[in-house]
Amino acid sequence: MSETARTVEPMDETRTDRLTLRPPTDADVDPIHRIYSDPKVWQHYPSLRHTERSTTERMVARWRAGWENVGLASWIVRLRDTGEVIGNGGCTLIGAGSEPSDAAVWNLGYRIAAEQHGHGYATELSRAGLDAARALRPETPVIAYLVEHNRASAAVAEKVGLELVHRAPDAGNPDPDVLRLVYADRALTDAQLATALH
Repeated sequence: MSETARTVEPMDETRTDRLTLRPPTDADVDPIHRIYSDPKVWQHYPSLRHTERSTTERMVARWRAGWENVGLASWIVRLRDTGEVIGNGGCTLIGAGSEPSDAAVWNLGYRIAAEQHGHGYATELSRAGLDAARALRPETPVIAYLVEHNRASAAVAEKVGLELVHRAPDAGNPDPDVLRLVYADRALTDAQLATALH
């Protein structure tokens, strides 16, 4: 192993009142693909829907790499009472590999199965993600970026204490009228905002 390479021990299972949160495995690809291929969960950004399983495989592989390199990334979210996979979420470090960076931010994100919307699971998950990120790297800001017409996600960001720090056209969006919002738990440097908008 090189001097710069390191393996970080990931957090084990995390539990909230109603959810079990675990790092992903290959066995999670199929249930996550069912969620990510459902048009109902992409109403605010339809072009991002997964139409091929290989897209989901690559995404889950990125989450696993985040767990291995940083010790925290997106969790697989299950209902505690049934064990059913209902989505993913948490905080993922972006703008830096495994090393500290002035441009690094924790990205708070999630995707919950359409039939489970409206139960507060995203807020419950987001609070756990914030706690984990702040315990691991408290010096790194936590951000959430979303499109303005996704009021449900904006409400979650506000409920967990993030504040709006940026509002501008969403570069690269197929719809030129869409605006991008960035919420954060503190003021961001220009480099950190650039990471959030990348």
